[in-house]
Amino acid sequence: MINQIGKLISGTEWNPNSIVGAVAYFVVFMLIALIVARTLRAAFTAALKRDTHGLIDRTTTLFLAQVTQIVVYIIAFTLYAHVVPVLNSLGTALLTGVSVSAVVIGLAAQSTLANFISGISLLLYRPFSLGDSVQINAPSGLETGVVNSLTLGYTVLETFDNRHIVVPNSVMATQITVNLTRVDPRAMAIVPINISYASDVEKARQILVNLAEAHPLVKEVVNCPLIALGDSAVTLSLRAWCANAGDASQVEFALYEQIIDRYGQAGIELPYPYSNVILHHAAALQAAPATGA
Repeated sequence: MINQIGKLISGTEWNPNSIVGAVAYFVVFMLIALIVARTLRAAFTAALKRDTHGLIDRTTTLFLAQVTQIVVYIIAFTLYAHVVPVLNSLGTALLTGVSVSAVVIGLAAQSTLANFISGISLLLYRPFSLGDSVQINAPSGLETGVVNSLTLGYTVLETFDNRHIVVPNSVMATQITVNLTRVDPRAMAIVPINISYASDVEKARQILVNLAEAHPLVKEVVNCPLIALGDSAVTLSLRAWCANAGDASQVEFALYEQIIDRYGQAGIELPYPYSNVILHHAAALQAAPATGA
């Protein structure tokens, strides 16, 4: 039996000195790594499903599952490099020259490693967890979303309108992030409305408060003060508590739409900027003789 195995290994198909043999070994090692990685991933997922009491931290578990899969592939490639004579020196270098390899890889992939290290720091310091609602500054402005996943390189947020914001971990770890879930998930809807100076301020305030109180997503109307005296309008600002930032945005949009109708019915003017041009000495200009070209 041993002789037969020896003959099989010494054949061209399984001879690591041949190209065909090297490819065959590579396929075998990668298949084994794939099976092990998927098994570990399934074990992590099963552990999360069995954890009905929330004893296991989902953010850390999913991040470690990704790291473990990468480690499995690295080990598989290192062992493969030791089996194939041509790559034997590379395998030895991977085992004994870890520091040198780290320097080379670090120079070649600084941003990737920065995101990976930042991901680890996010796990250690825990500014947020999966499912937390956070506010960040994005190129599109202030964005609010729920932390959907924390991968090796990126943090993914899902907004209330189903957009996915992908933020590099290095940016997520260094920018100011407002966690809306840790203390109180409520968010305040702030709706500023301009009305003309000739309008009844108290009547306009009461209509706005009544509309807010009637909205199903409003938990509590705080107040509606007059906050500014503009060039052609005064500004009322409604403040109302909602369950979360998504509800607050929906309330704001709904009130803007409803207020056009209600203010029009109540005779309250929503002003827009306009200019008056006053000509002085108009009579003198009319009396002046016209000049030809």
